[in-house]
Amino acid sequence: MSGTTEGYNLLAGMTSAGYGAHPFQPGAFEQTILVVEDSPTQALLLEALLGETGHNVIWALDGRQGLAMARQMQPDLIILDMEMPELNGDEVLRLLKAEPALQDIPVVMVSVLDDIEKVAMCIELGAEDYLPKPVNAVLLNARVAACLEKKRLRDQEIEYLQRIEEERQRFDELLHVILPHEIVAELKNTGTVQPRQYPNVAVLFADIANFTPYCETHTPEDILANLQALVEAYENLALRYGLQKIKTLGDAFMATAGLLQPLNNPVLNCIRCGLEMIPLARQLPSNWQVRVGIHIGSVMAGVVGHRQYLFDIWGNTVNTAERIQSHGAVEAVNLSEDAWGWVKEQCIAESLGLVPVKGKGEMNIYRVQTLRV
Repeated sequence: MSGTTEGYNLLAGMTSAGYGAHPFQPGAFEQTILVVEDSPTQALLLEALLGETGHNVIWALDGRQGLAMARQMQPDLIILDMEMPELNGDEVLRLLKAEPALQDIPVVMVSVLDDIEKVAMCIELGAEDYLPKPVNAVLLNARVAACLEKKRLRDQEIEYLQRIEEERQRFDELLHVILPHEIVAELKNTGTVQPRQYPNVAVLFADIANFTPYCETHTPEDILANLQALVEAYENLALRYGLQKIKTLGDAFMATAGLLQPLNNPVLNCIRCGLEMIPLARQLPSNWQVRVGIHIGSVMAGVVGHRQYLFDIWGNTVNTAERIQSHGAVEAVNLSEDAWGWVKEQCIAESLGLVPVKGKGEMNIYRVQTLRV
């Protein structure tokens, strides 16, 4: 411990901030205890008793100085005298517990008063414990150790809860990357996603022509870089036109319009998106050519998988849209007969005639030339 003369010199020479400090190097101790005590003798006594157990002890000689030090130092424990000038201990306690940054610091009240009602009031205000004067060294260290252990466990619990919240937020962000927002909301609210049938959904496929030969003459790094750039651009286009990306299948990009969000004309939204997809692919270093196929009809949608969620759609509408794409014209937006019926007043298109389609027979495919609106 610091010698009595040295301790009194420290107290007498306090700065205008109004506090003293243990003469050892700051930061050399595990935990810091703030003693708010108007008696220098009692402050030195508490320092001596607590310093023996390896704590860093700092002093404040009145309530206002104690509050200032608590805000500045964020101690691990505060030992607070009940009877002090200007601000009593119970008034300081009220102010400590009213500040979010300070309210979790454990406080032990100390007083010569044998006033059970006042002690009970301080406990109700949030004090952790009470010690009578003269302070018994064994009792002091036992109660300080208990308070600090409770604070350590509380801090550990807060840290664990923060980690859990961070993990929950990361999981939530990942869910929103994998699944549409509406599906995430249903999953979080009910714990499941009910499969549903959706009418009048426009399905768009955009596929790169001659992608396989391209892969045979280019490096994986080159292929992936261009494909990544294309998909990111397509995702932005889909958002702009109200389309919901479903997935990519190799070099094919699949999206829907009118599935989870109502649209006046889902086919028209797909056409506008598709017309911008084609020149975007040409602008890449790969100079890819793209075919876009669009069909509209009823689809079934739901979430499959457990370890890896996937929101997907099924049905004849999906198969037909893919066939329209694969049998359509390159560098063009191609429509099925049903899709053309939705936009014949808004578009100019030419028929490619009856095209034999595997599994579908002959189908009339329309190539969009331009929009009227």
